[in-house]
Amino acid sequence: MKTWSFFIIIICSLLVTTDALARRTHLTPQQKSHLEHAQTIFLNVLTLTEKGPVDPSALQHIVIDRLREVGFAITTDRAQPFDVEFKVKCEEQKTWTGTTSAGGDAELADAPSRLWKGPACLFSYTLAGKDFGWKKEIRTSFENAVQAAQTANTSDSGHYAIDHLLTRVKEYDFPVLIATEWGQVSRLLNLLDSSDTSKLRKLKILSVLHELQSNEALPHLQEIMRNKDLAQEAIVAMAGVGTDSIPTLIDLFTTTKQPNIQAAAAKGLGDIAAASGDPRTIPPLLQYLKEALLHMKTAADINYPVLTQVVWALGKLRDDNSLEPMTQLNEKVWLIYDTSPAMVELREATNWTYKQLDLDGHIS
Repeated sequence: MKTWSFFIIIICSLLVTTDALARRTHLTPQQKSHLEHAQTIFLNVLTLTEKGPVDPSALQHIVIDRLREVGFAITTDRAQPFDVEFKVKCEEQKTWTGTTSAGGDAELADAPSRLWKGPACLFSYTLAGKDFGWKKEIRTSFENAVQAAQTANTSDSGHYAIDHLLTRVKEYDFPVLIATEWGQVSRLLNLLDSSDTSKLRKLKILSVLHELQSNEALPHLQEIMRNKDLAQEAIVAMAGVGTDSIPTLIDLFTTTKQPNIQAAAAKGLGDIAAASGDPRTIPPLLQYLKEALLHMKTAADINYPVLTQVVWALGKLRDDNSLEPMTQLNEKVWLIYDTSPAMVELREATNWTYKQLDLDGHIS
């Protein structure tokens, strides 16, 4: 029974993946390679009001400038050679395109919404004329452009809506998203290393690097961890590198005195355990739990951020040595009186991990 339980966990771990990785599985190796090496983009932009098309040059200039920030070459002449066609369509009133499928990208905040009927811009791309389903949508804060224009004492609702959409295009980091979608890690790392890149953008890049699982990112992440403002996010991103980052994460987890850094390192080890099944991730986490149990008598003895992440992580890879201390923890968290949100989360993590480790008992 234990053998079957082990395989159940491994299979579930393999099924857990990010939206971006899951969405790109239908690309052939040749198509993936083409996107990873794409240099020149043919830009196709369109701006529409309820009165018809309007001059797209303002939108075109903004999108060109944004894509050049990431290092892409841009052409607006279809007769010129290009690698990928990138499309941006901004409308006063969004064209209904059918029901959005559930799951994957459809669950993301910037996925096209079938319920939105107001001003919106749609971002997409095609490779050799084929649409791969990558679509992002940004919207204005108002849904009715006519009413919004009247409130602003403006008679032309179309231009009013387009102007607000152009502002959103300037703010929305579609260049980072498209570089991520195409697997162009080097472009993201160049931005990450640049002193001109804002902290907000660096945080966005760190969040997407977790999806790309690139060994190329490891030395850059190790360097950026020296920045206290970005260290926690860099550690989480290191989990995307895979097993090569295990020694660094273990060293951080066992030596740092900063709870937020230690908790991030524990989460990273847990993510790697789930994705790879590498047993090296477990001993330092298990040792922390055993030492915590020795001193755990009241709520004041619990380092909630760290212990909670340790517990979640231990449930990502079944190790028989974890069952006994988790059994003890499962008893203690209910005996200690504490109704704080931190304890609620720890109890939730403990309950989930205990069930993962004691699959034999629950199945029987």
